[in-house]
Amino acid sequence: MIDLRDAQAEIHGALRHLESHTPFAEALAQGETGWTINLDHTGTSVRIDPVLSGVAFRAWAGDHWVEAAAGRLDGRSLKSAIDGLRRQLESSGPRKSPPETAATGREVAVHPPKHPIEAGDIETWIPRGEEYRTWARSVKGVSDGRVTLGASTDVRLYLNSVGAERYQVVPRVFGGVIAIAIENGMARYDVVRSGGMGGQEVLEPITEDRVQEAARSAVALLRAKTPPAGRATIVLDPSTAGTLAHESFGHGAEADQFVRHRSCLQPILGTQVAPDFFSIVDDGSYPGGWGSYYFDDEGTKPGPNYLIDHGKFSGVLHDRTTAAELGGTPTGNARRSDFLSRLWVRMTNTYIAPGDRSREELIQEARNGVLLEQFTSGVEDPLGGLMQIRVLKGRRIEHGRETELLGSMALSGRVLDVMRSVRGVSRMERMEMEIGYCGKGHSDYIPVGSSGAYVLTEATVGPA
Repeated sequence: MIDLRDAQAEIHGALRHLESHTPFAEALAQGETGWTINLDHTGTSVRIDPVLSGVAFRAWAGDHWVEAAAGRLDGRSLKSAIDGLRRQLESSGPRKSPPETAATGREVAVHPPKHPIEAGDIETWIPRGEEYRTWARSVKGVSDGRVTLGASTDVRLYLNSVGAERYQVVPRVFGGVIAIAIENGMARYDVVRSGGMGGQEVLEPITEDRVQEAARSAVALLRAKTPPAGRATIVLDPSTAGTLAHESFGHGAEADQFVRHRSCLQPILGTQVAPDFFSIVDDGSYPGGWGSYYFDDEGTKPGPNYLIDHGKFSGVLHDRTTAAELGGTPTGNARRSDFLSRLWVRMTNTYIAPGDRSREELIQEARNGVLLEQFTSGVEDPLGGLMQIRVLKGRRIEHGRETELLGSMALSGRVLDVMRSVRGVSRMERMEMEIGYCGKGHSDYIPVGSSGAYVLTEATVGPA
């Protein structure tokens, strides 16, 4: 494991060279290692990612930030980056105070996996992947099982010119099994996946029963009916509800969208947008979440941030700059994809909070409609207020009962219309955080989680 503290003294020294040029400077050093195993009918491939390490420096230039990065942690590379920053600072305008209050104090956070993954463990994971494939292929009608397993360790060290030292180690593990059924040239699939912060225990939800259930579903989808098209009463499963939270209010509530006037949600902050039993939360401190961490890349601790609180659009996600500009408080959502990427306001783990209804009650209340299951993707338009979510499968609901299996479909509509149409949210005994990667635009991908309870609402649906 990379220990960035070995370079801490030199990074501190580099920051001191900026003291006479800026009222505030900071450094975010990163070291990351990882590997991925893929298994399918063509064989087994192992990819070991090259070690990524370096540091991003940022300094306040009076009315904006300037940045420079070093791809090595040696003195010469750090000096080159600092010299570049000083040249930018010398040409800056009048000095104003940097935005908001900077992080201070020292803290170390190293996530303790229950069953750690050692560097030499890669080969021992191949038999595990082969076992997953065997489970999937044991179901009649399944042509192949594709397995992906992987692990990474992201180490980050944050330092600034007012004394903050934040060191964290975040190990992440993920796995997925895709069961594929092919008949008469038509292919269908279903998937089981799990991921999060931790060690080998993260894969415990991938059981033989769940893999075989997905395999049977893939076979059944070969004969699934075409979904209906048009406005419908819908029930979303937890994975789809989580995507709804991410795509509906998540992106639109990233405060840099407010600063750029690119969010249709900006004029309605503080208003009622959903029933009082409906809440959406973004929480970078969610235990074991795929999008969790201990400090953001400005040194701020994350926590539960209510975007919708009992139906009221109550909060947005901030970094220091947006908080200062909009009169808010940093929320721990300042994230860099890596030390070479810029800092953005980003989501972490976004979910719809559980309610007090049962799944069965929501199905019965829907009467006639569609149950959407197993999200595959989502897109949103923060400025126009539209969204679309695709799912792998669903069920028709007739007279308050689940009936025939439906194939891949999409829901679409205006975010606020879907929110205001919510009629119920189910209880959840245990929330499983779905894993994903989110880009800001089309780049800077970061790990994010999403989840939720079952949600009864209305939207437009149709085949995908």
